[in-house]
Amino acid sequence: MSNPIKKDVTIGDCRLILGDCLEVMPLLGKVDAVVTDPPYGIGSKMQGGTWGAKGNYAKMREWDMTTNQPAFDYFTGLGVPVISWGGNYYKVKPSRCWLTWAKRDNMPTMSDFEMAWTNLDRNSKEFSHPRSGFERQHQTGKPVALMKWCLGFLPNAETILDPFMGSGTTLVACAKLGRKGIGIELDPEYFEIACKRVEEAYAQPDLFVEPPKPTPTQEGFDL
Repeated sequence: MSNPIKKDVTIGDCRLILGDCLEVMPLLGKVDAVVTDPPYGIGSKMQGGTWGAKGNYAKMREWDMTTNQPAFDYFTGLGVPVISWGGNYYKVKPSRCWLTWAKRDNMPTMSDFEMAWTNLDRNSKEFSHPRSGFERQHQTGKPVALMKWCLGFLPNAETILDPFMGSGTTLVACAKLGRKGIGIELDPEYFEIACKRVEEAYAQPDLFVEPPKPTPTQEGFDL
């Protein structure tokens, strides 16, 4: 059997892996939490003469045609806290803690917000940030500020796994907040972009940020 890990790069405390997450995840050691943004399966809706049929967004129809329920089931079965954007497109267990990204900025044809499913036992929360005004190197890229906000709900998680790394925003947030990150990406082009962004994040660290101190206790979450 061929090695499912096509490329394995370590930058600072982040490990970036090129490969299929379903094949790679079983090979990984213990992680403390999962923060990710898997495909929503809405690529077919980005056509019909709309803005989504043009330019860089047209590539969504290459990778976002279906969801990946098997991968979702795998990482939600690891027994660790999970924050997964686009959870409303998946079969999920009930949760009282949904996170939302309110992103209104005069684009009436697009969603006003996105939703993240979590297994955290706490109140639902909202993050407000316009969908424009930040560097985006992936069609569905999230703001680094949003992913840093997500990590704030996981104060005791030292190693964060992102099975759908994309352009590496979760790992950029990890680098800036002193966390360890493991990212998996199937697309070689986005993998290289992620490596470059993580390198840049370590070259320009956030000031006054100390890495988390692991403790024997962990925040409550529902399995």
